[in-house]
Amino acid sequence: TVFVHGKFMKSNVFIANGMIHEISNRTPQADCSVYDLNGCFVFPGFIDVHVHLREPGFFYKEGVKSGTLAAARGGYTDVCAMPNLNPVPDCRENLEVQLKAIRETACIQVVPYGTITVGEKGEELAAYDEIVNDVCAFSDDGRGVQNDEIMREAMKKISTYNKIVAAHCEDNSLLAGGYIHKGEYAQAHGHRGICSESEWKQIERDLQLVKETGVKYHVCHISTKESVALIRKARAEGLDVTCETAPHYLTMNDSMLQEDGRFKMNPPIRSEEDRKALIAGILDGTIGMIATDHAPHSAEEKSRGLEKSLMGVVGLETAFPILYTKLVKTGVLSLEKLIELMHTNPRNRFCVGTPLEEGQPASLTVYDLDKEYTINPDDFLSMGRATPFAGEKVFGACRLTMYHGSIAWKDETL
Repeated sequence: TVFVHGKFMKSNVFIANGMIHEISNRTPQADCSVYDLNGCFVFPGFIDVHVHLREPGFFYKEGVKSGTLAAARGGYTDVCAMPNLNPVPDCRENLEVQLKAIRETACIQVVPYGTITVGEKGEELAAYDEIVNDVCAFSDDGRGVQNDEIMREAMKKISTYNKIVAAHCEDNSLLAGGYIHKGEYAQAHGHRGICSESEWKQIERDLQLVKETGVKYHVCHISTKESVALIRKARAEGLDVTCETAPHYLTMNDSMLQEDGRFKMNPPIRSEEDRKALIAGILDGTIGMIATDHAPHSAEEKSRGLEKSLMGVVGLETAFPILYTKLVKTGVLSLEKLIELMHTNPRNRFCVGTPLEEGQPASLTVYDLDKEYTINPDDFLSMGRATPFAGEKVFGACRLTMYHGSIAWKDETL
């Protein structure tokens, strides 16, 4: 079953010279090499606009090679790599280090982000003109830009390139040392909480600046009901605003937390009310894409409990099965809608990836949706193992992922 032009059809896919030559029911000729994937679903390659590959600078957490293999195993053919690296990609020289690693070791497409400010310090603008042609957008992910004037200047400048500002929205003055959601679990277990306002207050500020500057604006990993409402209103007013959320925010709430670092990320998993607002935002188009915020750390860095572990979980190998099992199989979303969120909308917004159509590069993924299994982090290809979904039973196993006609990953049975 192949997803073509927004709908599913039973078909064969013929590939020649890295391109999709034909999608039809004709019988393959004897000289064709054939992958028998009868009963499986062929999707356009997923696109993740928010991934941390940790290279250069943090090889002990992940690298371009391991991260892109994990992505391919999850069905991704295109990822946008966040810039909190060492060196930070804020000028040509620094970006070149990352581009070299991508050229030499990536098995799928990786498009970097450039930073909004030098060193992600929020003090002076990065050298946009040196890097603009090689980045998908500009972000200081991991840090909110605290200074209003710096953000205004950044938006003005970036708008002249017709590029996106992808903002990590976090008002540091409201954090008060918090590390999980300021909700019932934090209160019951004596943890310091991160208030919702620390996220939505900066979104509110940024939307005012978008009105002034006309920049293309994207909000990373939204988690609160107020964020959804603000973005819904901005879009209704005609502002060029998009946003993403992540699988853990759509399928978990803070009552599911455990005293374990694999439940700690930024922003935190929030209340059931917030989760329901995110689902509503997905359904009405306010939230146009789902990204993983794949953020690997070492086992030691994630072994220090909720308070002391570093923020971040991995997600590339679990995103589709979790979303398919918890949202599609339960009737919350259609499978077509999920493909829109994981491929079509990110492709249209970030100009990354290709559709599954004749005459296009063969970037696709094949899933067996009937295959049930238990998520086991020990099996991951990512160097990161921390996931809140460890031990979950899911449906949907990737059989094969192809990037531009080359097999990026396939299971051992093929």
